[in-house]
Amino acid sequence: MKAEGHPTYNKVKIICRCGNILETRSVYPAAEMHIDVCSNCHPFYTGQQKAVSVAGKVDRFKEKFGG
Repeated sequence: MKAEGHPTYNKVKIICRCGNILETRSVYPAAEMHIDVCSNCHPFYTGQQKAVSVAGKVDRFKEKFGG
């Protein structure tokens, strides 16, 4: 087997736009990773996600295109 066959496993600081900082280990080559959404600010996890009703859209589609 080759001695250099595996990538290095480094400590990475993940920084979200909201200011949340997570520290983990990854094969990501840089020491910091900047992301847009994390579990602290994602609408699904914060309870701010809006439910979309599809029933009305289906009826309008059927009226418009028949079927």
